Amino acid sequence: MDGAAWVSVQSPTPYDLVRFGANNTGLVLNHGEWYRLLTATFVHVGWIHLATNMWCLWNLGMLESRCWAIWAGCGLSADRDCGNLLSTAVNVIARNDGSVGAGASGAVFGIAGILIVLLSNRRLPIPWEELRRLRRSVIQFAVLNLVIGGATIFFDVIRIDNMAHLGGFFSGLALGVPLAPRMTFGRQRYLGRQKITFGVAALLLALIGYWIANMR
Repeated sequence: MDGAAWVSVQSPTPYDLVRFGANNTGLVLNHGEWYRLLTATFVHVGWIHLATNMWCLWNLGMLESRCWAIWAGCGLSADRDCGNLLSTAVNVIARNDGSVGAGASGAVFGIAGILIVLLSNRRLPIPWEELRRLRRSVIQFAVLNLVIGGATIFFDVIRIDNMAHLGGFFSGLALGVPLAPRMTFGRQRYLGRQKITFGVAALLLALIGYWIANMR
Protein backbone atom coordinates (compact mmCIF):
# COMPACT_ATOMS: atom_id res chain seq x y z
CA MET A 1 0.00 0.00 0.00
CA ASP A 2 1.24 3.50 -0.79
CA GLY A 3 2.74 4.90 2.42
CA ALA A 4 1.44 8.37 1.60
CA ALA A 5 -2.13 7.04 1.62
CA TRP A 6 -1.86 4.84 4.72
CA VAL A 7 -3.71 6.06 7.83
CA SER A 8 -3.59 4.42 11.24
CA VAL A 9 -6.98 3.01 12.28
CA GLN A 10 -5.88 3.25 15.90
CA SER A 11 -4.51 6.79 16.15
CA PRO A 12 -4.58 8.89 12.98
CA THR A 13 -2.53 12.09 13.07
CA PRO A 14 -4.11 15.57 13.04
CA TYR A 15 -2.77 15.91 9.48
CA ASP A 16 -4.59 12.73 8.44
CA LEU A 17 -7.84 13.92 10.04
CA VAL A 18 -7.70 17.27 8.26
CA ARG A 19 -6.83 15.58 4.98
CA PHE A 20 -10.00 13.51 5.18
CA GLY A 21 -12.32 16.39 6.14
CA ALA A 22 -12.01 17.09 9.88
CA ASN A 23 -13.02 20.50 11.19
CA ASN A 24 -10.30 23.14 11.46
CA THR A 25 -11.13 26.74 12.34
CA GLY A 26 -8.28 28.22 10.33
CA LEU A 27 -9.28 26.38 7.14
CA VAL A 28 -12.98 27.10 7.62
CA LEU A 29 -12.56 30.84 8.16
CA ASN A 30 -9.41 31.69 6.24
CA HIS A 31 -9.90 29.40 3.26
CA GLY A 32 -13.69 29.18 3.08
CA GLU A 33 -13.75 25.41 3.61
CA TRP A 34 -17.14 25.56 5.36
CA TYR A 35 -17.97 22.04 4.16
CA ARG A 36 -15.76 20.79 7.02
CA LEU A 37 -18.60 21.62 9.42
CA LEU A 38 -20.43 18.70 7.79
CA THR A 39 -17.66 16.31 6.73
CA ALA A 40 -16.06 16.34 10.20
CA THR A 41 -18.95 14.18 11.40
CA PHE A 42 -17.82 11.28 9.21
CA VAL A 43 -14.18 11.46 10.33
CA HIS A 44 -13.18 9.74 13.58
CA VAL A 45 -10.02 9.60 15.66
CA GLY A 46 -9.49 5.87 15.32
CA TRP A 47 -11.75 2.84 15.45
CA ILE A 48 -12.44 3.11 19.20
CA HIS A 49 -13.82 6.64 18.72
CA LEU A 50 -15.99 5.42 15.83
CA ALA A 51 -17.24 2.37 17.74
CA THR A 52 -18.11 4.46 20.79
CA ASN A 53 -20.16 6.94 18.78
CA MET A 54 -21.95 4.17 16.89
CA TRP A 55 -22.78 2.44 20.18
CA CYS A 56 -24.27 5.67 21.57
CA LEU A 57 -26.27 6.27 18.40
CA TRP A 58 -27.60 2.70 18.50
CA ASN A 59 -28.68 3.00 22.13
CA LEU A 60 -30.46 6.32 21.62
CA GLY A 61 -31.93 5.03 18.37
CA MET A 62 -33.72 2.28 20.31
CA LEU A 63 -36.13 5.01 21.45
CA GLU A 64 -36.78 6.15 17.89
CA SER A 65 -39.91 4.05 17.38
CA ARG A 66 -41.39 5.47 20.58
CA CYS A 67 -40.85 9.07 19.45
CA TRP A 68 -42.07 9.24 15.86
CA ALA A 69 -38.85 8.79 13.88
CA ILE A 70 -36.70 11.66 15.07
CA TRP A 71 -33.85 10.10 13.09
CA ALA A 72 -34.57 12.26 10.03
CA GLY A 73 -31.41 13.07 8.10
CA CYS A 74 -31.96 16.82 8.24
CA GLY A 75 -32.32 16.70 12.00
CA LEU A 76 -29.06 14.84 12.46
CA SER A 77 -27.34 17.19 10.05
CA ALA A 78 -28.59 20.25 11.93
CA ASP A 79 -27.42 18.89 15.30
CA ARG A 80 -23.93 17.97 14.20
CA ASP A 81 -23.47 21.21 12.21
CA CYS A 82 -24.59 23.32 15.19
CA GLY A 83 -22.08 21.49 17.34
CA ASN A 84 -19.27 22.19 14.89
CA LEU A 85 -20.38 25.81 14.53
CA LEU A 86 -20.21 26.41 18.28
CA SER A 87 -16.82 24.71 18.43
CA THR A 88 -15.56 26.93 15.60
CA ALA A 89 -16.93 30.08 17.25
CA VAL A 90 -15.23 29.28 20.57
CA ASN A 91 -11.96 28.56 18.78
CA VAL A 92 -12.18 31.96 17.10
CA ILE A 93 -12.66 33.66 20.49
CA ALA A 94 -9.81 31.64 21.99
CA ARG A 95 -7.62 32.31 18.91
CA ASN A 96 -7.15 28.58 18.49
CA ASP A 97 -7.08 28.28 14.70
CA GLY A 98 -5.06 25.07 14.76
CA SER A 99 -7.62 22.96 16.63
CA VAL A 100 -8.82 19.84 14.79
CA GLY A 101 -12.28 18.40 15.48
CA ALA A 102 -13.88 15.18 14.25
CA GLY A 103 -16.65 12.75 15.13
CA ALA A 104 -20.42 12.29 15.27
CA SER A 105 -20.80 13.07 18.97
CA GLY A 106 -22.51 16.40 18.22
CA ALA A 107 -25.28 14.43 16.53
CA VAL A 108 -25.41 12.00 19.48
CA PHE A 109 -25.99 14.86 21.92
CA GLY A 110 -28.47 16.42 19.50
CA ILE A 111 -30.59 13.27 19.55
CA ALA A 112 -30.41 13.24 23.35
CA GLY A 113 -31.64 16.85 23.44
CA ILE A 114 -34.59 16.14 21.15
CA LEU A 115 -35.55 13.04 23.12
CA ILE A 116 -35.53 14.92 26.43
CA VAL A 117 -38.07 17.39 25.04
CA LEU A 118 -40.27 14.81 23.31
CA LEU A 119 -40.32 12.52 26.33
CA SER A 120 -41.67 15.40 28.41
CA ASN A 121 -44.99 15.32 26.54
CA ARG A 122 -47.60 13.93 28.95
CA ARG A 123 -50.10 13.49 26.12
CA LEU A 124 -48.19 10.66 24.51
CA PRO A 125 -49.99 7.28 24.58
CA ILE A 126 -47.35 5.94 26.97
CA PRO A 127 -47.71 5.78 30.78
CA TRP A 128 -46.18 8.88 32.36
CA GLU A 129 -44.00 6.81 34.67
CA GLU A 130 -42.51 5.07 31.65
CA LEU A 131 -41.89 8.40 29.93
CA ARG A 132 -40.20 9.74 33.05
CA ARG A 133 -38.00 6.66 33.28
CA LEU A 134 -36.92 6.96 29.65
CA ARG A 135 -36.34 10.71 29.96
CA ARG A 136 -34.31 10.23 33.14
CA SER A 137 -32.11 7.68 31.35
CA VAL A 138 -31.44 10.11 28.49
CA ILE A 139 -30.68 12.98 30.90
CA GLN A 140 -28.28 10.76 32.86
CA PHE A 141 -26.60 9.76 29.60
CA ALA A 142 -26.17 13.39 28.53
CA VAL A 143 -24.99 14.66 31.92
CA LEU A 144 -22.53 11.79 32.43
CA ASN A 145 -20.93 12.29 29.04
CA LEU A 146 -20.78 16.07 29.43
CA VAL A 147 -19.07 15.60 32.80
CA ILE A 148 -16.61 13.11 31.32
CA GLY A 149 -15.88 15.52 28.48
CA GLY A 150 -15.42 18.44 30.87
CA ALA A 151 -13.05 16.41 33.04
CA THR A 152 -10.68 15.88 30.11
CA ILE A 153 -9.88 19.61 30.18
CA PHE A 154 -7.62 18.87 33.16
CA PHE A 155 -5.88 15.90 31.55
CA ASP A 156 -3.71 15.69 28.46
CA VAL A 157 -4.42 12.02 27.75
CA ILE A 158 -7.41 12.62 25.47
CA ARG A 159 -8.96 15.74 23.97
CA ILE A 160 -12.74 16.00 23.65
CA ASP A 161 -14.49 18.78 21.74
CA ASN A 162 -16.89 19.81 24.51
CA MET A 163 -18.26 22.75 22.54
CA ALA A 164 -19.38 20.41 19.75
CA HIS A 165 -21.21 18.34 22.39
CA LEU A 166 -22.91 21.40 23.89
CA GLY A 167 -23.81 22.83 20.48
CA GLY A 168 -25.40 19.56 19.40
CA PHE A 169 -27.25 19.17 22.70
CA PHE A 170 -28.74 22.68 22.74
CA SER A 171 -29.71 22.48 19.07
CA GLY A 172 -31.49 19.21 19.86
CA LEU A 173 -33.43 20.88 22.66
CA ALA A 174 -34.36 23.72 20.30
CA LEU A 175 -35.49 21.37 17.53
CA GLY A 176 -37.61 19.39 19.96
CA VAL A 177 -39.70 22.38 21.07
CA PRO A 178 -41.72 22.85 17.84
CA LEU A 179 -42.06 19.07 17.40
CA ALA A 180 -43.53 18.16 20.78
CA PRO A 181 -46.99 19.81 20.34
CA ARG A 182 -47.68 17.75 17.18
CA MET A 183 -46.77 14.34 18.54
CA THR A 184 -50.35 13.58 19.57
CA PHE A 185 -51.97 14.88 16.35
CA GLY A 186 -51.21 11.77 14.35
CA ARG A 187 -48.12 10.53 12.57
CA GLN A 188 -48.70 12.39 9.30
CA ARG A 189 -49.22 15.78 10.93
CA TYR A 190 -46.20 15.22 13.15
CA LEU A 191 -43.97 14.24 10.23
CA GLY A 192 -45.21 17.34 8.37
CA ARG A 193 -44.10 19.54 11.28
CA GLN A 194 -40.83 17.62 11.41
CA LYS A 195 -40.06 18.36 7.76
CA ILE A 196 -40.74 22.07 8.26
CA THR A 197 -38.65 22.27 11.45
CA PHE A 198 -35.65 20.41 10.06
CA GLY A 199 -35.97 22.20 6.71
CA VAL A 200 -35.81 25.63 8.36
CA ALA A 201 -32.85 24.51 10.49
CA ALA A 202 -31.00 23.19 7.43
CA LEU A 203 -31.67 26.45 5.54
CA LEU A 204 -30.32 28.56 8.40
CA LEU A 205 -27.21 26.41 8.62
CA ALA A 206 -26.69 26.66 4.85
CA LEU A 207 -26.91 30.45 5.06
CA ILE A 208 -24.39 30.48 7.91
CA GLY A 209 -22.09 28.24 5.88
CA TYR A 210 -22.37 30.60 2.90
CA TRP A 211 -21.56 33.56 5.15
CA ILE A 212 -18.51 31.78 6.55
CA ALA A 213 -17.34 30.89 3.04
CA ASN A 214 -17.38 34.58 2.10
CA MET A 215 -15.69 35.90 5.25
CA ARG A 216 -12.18 35.55 3.87
